[in-house]
Amino acid sequence: MALTIPEYNSDQNEPPNIVDFSQLKNLSLWEVFERQAKATPQAEALVFNHTRITYHQLAEKVAHFAAGLAHHGLNKGDHLALIMPNWIEFVVTYLASARLGAVLVPLNVRYRTNEIEFMLRNSGAKILVTCAEFGDYDFVGLLRELKPKLPDLQHIIVVGQAAGGHGSISWETVIGEGERHAAQTLPAEINPGEDLLVIMYTSGITGVPKGVMLTHSNIVGNALTVAEVLKITAEDKFLVAVPFFHIFGISPTTVTALAMGASLVLMDIFRPEEALTLVQNERITIHHGVPTMFILELNYPNFARFDLSSLRTGIIAAAPAPAEIIRRIRRDMGCDIASAYGLTETSPCLTITRFEDDDKTRAETVGRVLPDMEIRIVNDDEEDLANGQVGELICRTPGLMKGYFNMPEATASAINPEGWFFTGDLATLDDVGNVRIVGRKKEMINRGGFKIYPREVEELYYTHLKVQEVAIIGLPDPVLGEKSCACIKLRTGQQAESAEMRDFIRGKLADFKIPDQIRFVENFPMTSSGKIRKVQLREELSQK
Repeated sequence: MALTIPEYNSDQNEPPNIVDFSQLKNLSLWEVFERQAKATPQAEALVFNHTRITYHQLAEKVAHFAAGLAHHGLNKGDHLALIMPNWIEFVVTYLASARLGAVLVPLNVRYRTNEIEFMLRNSGAKILVTCAEFGDYDFVGLLRELKPKLPDLQHIIVVGQAAGGHGSISWETVIGEGERHAAQTLPAEINPGEDLLVIMYTSGITGVPKGVMLTHSNIVGNALTVAEVLKITAEDKFLVAVPFFHIFGISPTTVTALAMGASLVLMDIFRPEEALTLVQNERITIHHGVPTMFILELNYPNFARFDLSSLRTGIIAAAPAPAEIIRRIRRDMGCDIASAYGLTETSPCLTITRFEDDDKTRAETVGRVLPDMEIRIVNDDEEDLANGQVGELICRTPGLMKGYFNMPEATASAINPEGWFFTGDLATLDDVGNVRIVGRKKEMINRGGFKIYPREVEELYYTHLKVQEVAIIGLPDPVLGEKSCACIKLRTGQQAESAEMRDFIRGKLADFKIPDQIRFVENFPMTSSGKIRKVQLREELSQK
């Protein structure tokens, strides 16, 4: 049964080009999207390869898939895991989950056995939606192997392959079932400020992944604040090169665009030539990205032959952005790029540069705090520091998570009783409130926007029979920002090659966590208490 979405009625609805942001921020994700689908049903919502989908068509697909999920037992509050690249089916699943009041648990397509098993078990996911394969990896084979170990996981829904055993069901089957049940499957009643929209896993310094619980209000409010600052309209076209499974993709990209009636042009694998071609052919106006993406585009051999005149703005974030790259984006791409800062725990954006900022501010800072948010720079005693002094950035924001899933102690250590969240990032404030990020208190390595937490990798290496001690550190890299280096002290009498050490963890963790460099060392610089001095080690290797 086809879903009927009423056409826009000027007597009942607010025109799509006049936006009451304060009203929209009080709605659930489904309500925000449904409003836009009713207002501009024939506007283009998604473009992927040769497929183009209007807002009306997307709403129909979402209603059918939501009904199919409900038919298979997904109810409000249940957890729905999703392992998928930037495909149309990701957006459909995201919105269908929101329509039912379920909680989406998006997982990185580069995760492998250890990570996927932990997150599915920890989240208690009831249904998993995934692709049959992506690149050279067989997700169905992996998940059929894992499913007997996951008692909460009832169904695996697969895009790109016929169903076959072990509880797996084809995407087409669920859509077909949903068409028959759509009329009886109504949207759930959502309390946007309390009901969870997503649980997004982010590793802690100990290497144990933590599920960040974000509500509808967290995500919708932050995405709409970004829309206000960047002056997003229904005329905009977003290039979606950042992954949907990352907070950058799921909030200030997807929700920002759909809330405003803009179009999303999807890339499932980032390639600089393809990105530049899409900007030219699709007349892209909004280009979000991590610094590595822009670096690769700017340095593409035939960069000058592309017509990028349609570009208006976008966000560069998720990793430290070199000032020279921001200058080149503005000068050579003609894109009035904004530098932003935030975390998964803050939904994510906290600060952003503004269009009226001068060149130095836009190139060397991450801008000022966004409306309705608070930031402070404090010392270890939580005392405010003077402008220009380096300290930890802490914040209070409507986008702040409800906490870490099933981790009350971790939540309490991150958020104090007054509601201030401790980011772990070191920063300074200037006299007008611009933030400059200068480093991290923790040891996290940021490799091209993907976060690597050393302890997680180190623990695996300690299971290798030849390894006595290991330290994973980040080294500067002009393209990725940082690369990872495994410094390994072998046991007495043992010998090993770099390839052996890389192969040891290949397949156990995501490929971006495999060390870029392996250094065998005789001894580590140590503290008096027996801890490896990683800062000193990093300095020594950086000099080399």
